[in-house]
Amino acid sequence: MRSLRRGLAALAILAGAACSGRAQASTSLVRSSDPHLAALASKLLPDLARRAGLELHRPVRIEKRNRAELERYLRHKLDQDLPEALAREKVQSYALLGLVPDTLNLRAVLLTLYTEQVAGFYDPDSTALFVMDDQPESQLKTVLVHELVHAVQDQTVNLNALTDPRRGNDRVTAAEAAIEGEATLVMIEYMTEQMQGGPVDLSKLPGFTADLRPNVDAMKKQFPALAHAPLVIQESLLFPYVAGTGFVLDLWRKNKGKRVAPFGPYLPQSTQQVITHDLSDKPVDVKLDVTGARVLHEDDLGRLEAGVFMETHVGKLPAGFWKPWGGDRYALVETPDGARGLVWVTVWEDPAARDSFIRRVSPALSRLPQPATLIAISAGGRPAAVLRVRAPRSVALTVSIGR
Repeated sequence: MRSLRRGLAALAILAGAACSGRAQASTSLVRSSDPHLAALASKLLPDLARRAGLELHRPVRIEKRNRAELERYLRHKLDQDLPEALAREKVQSYALLGLVPDTLNLRAVLLTLYTEQVAGFYDPDSTALFVMDDQPESQLKTVLVHELVHAVQDQTVNLNALTDPRRGNDRVTAAEAAIEGEATLVMIEYMTEQMQGGPVDLSKLPGFTADLRPNVDAMKKQFPALAHAPLVIQESLLFPYVAGTGFVLDLWRKNKGKRVAPFGPYLPQSTQQVITHDLSDKPVDVKLDVTGARVLHEDDLGRLEAGVFMETHVGKLPAGFWKPWGGDRYALVETPDGARGLVWVTVWEDPAARDSFIRRVSPALSRLPQPATLIAISAGGRPAAVLRVRAPRSVALTVSIGR
């Protein structure tokens, strides 16, 4: 359930203890009204750019902000990225899939989540990095290390373009995994070296990526708003940090340790690619043509959120279940009598996988909040399934697909 750019998200969950102390450095790389921030960031920037496999092209602007200023900024971003009408349509869509309560105030939940967690953020709109003025000195360097990577990334690629909602939920989430995964990996590497007093090769640490998610789950207790958010919101918020870190680390391993930035030909186009670390697994582009109803909202869940749907309604799945995943698309529709329903199409690589999906989901249909049906279809010669939730047969659906 992508909403705001995850450059605003849960850095505090992953941040460890940082070394403190006032740095002395040239400030030619940084513009700031705070001399201490400028000196500290200037000392960090060249090394962080090297670690990320990126180049610095211009100075970075850094300032401090208080929580009230952060909240005003977040409300502004919500108005831009998630206006009230769109928030209601997203909630209605996910509620019909049984993933959130239909009474959820999504904007309020997100505002609480972000104000609870944010220690600092890079804003591509103003090309500036902001740190919260209530951060302890011991954590300031950790915040800067992560967010300065975003500042350098934005000098190489257009972060706003990569996270443009028009690219679709799944592609944006995958891009955010590349963005946040690289920043998180560099942060962990840098801070680990600071604590151990010498170079660290994370690719050689046994169980590094396997341990990351349990550690994050254990730290949820520090953030009540996150711990009590619907599972789909938790997973979409944490995915870029946890799965993205594993994706970027594996990318570096495959390139024999070369610090390849996860952009251009290495940018993942789906959450399936992030999960499998396989960029050759191209996502299927699913298009819906609906007649007999008005389409209010349309997007995709992607492999990540389809997985949350299955975990919520079906439970544990066998290894390999998702390997034949192709792609999906849903549409929130309103019939002439004013009733609202949902159609969700999933596309698979082979009929057996599609049939397994139908066989596992069908017993759970009665637990969805509205009457639902699930049938097998063929879309462009590929096996697919159509889930209708409160969407009668009078809502005609034509499905086309591509790569």
